[in-house]
Amino acid sequence: MKKIILILFTLISASVSAADFTVTSATIKNGGTLTNKHVFNGFGCTGENISPALKWENAPAGTKSFAVTIYDPDAPTGSGWWHWTVVNIPANVTELKEGASSKALPKGAVEGRTDFGKPGFGGACPPQGDKPHKYIITVYALKTDKLDVNGEASGALVGYNINFATLAKASITATFSRPAAK
Repeated sequence: MKKIILILFTLISASVSAADFTVTSATIKNGGTLTNKHVFNGFGCTGENISPALKWENAPAGTKSFAVTIYDPDAPTGSGWWHWTVVNIPANVTELKEGASSKALPKGAVEGRTDFGKPGFGGACPPQGDKPHKYIITVYALKTDKLDVNGEASGALVGYNINFATLAKASITATFSRPAAK
């Protein structure tokens, strides 16, 4: 009986800890609309292509590193669109400054290849006239200090590795659309 109670207490504690893990952004409002700062510069879009500021807190015990992804499930590809993947963020890091992708990621962090074809941040750029797309920004607390991926890893490969190492995750979502061409 004591063993069952201990197991249940451990499971409940892990659930509470994971539920407390949160991510916020000083540059993107959860449920809001992206600004031109976070829009791609290319593919017909003329944004500033700056990665967002992100801050997270209350990672669960046992977190050894973090990963960040930005994913658009509404892209008309059949598989969505990866806008940013970053892995191997050290466990003592709890935020990325705005523009970290082009300026300064923490030592050891690795950016995977976006669906634009190269590593780094690739901002929003939905087709003109399409419905507003959702951009899901997720921070993952991982049970490993390093994932074995490099800058050529696709979003799908990075996601595969993240999913096997996740202790908890926290997300915010924003939208963006482009008016139809005149």
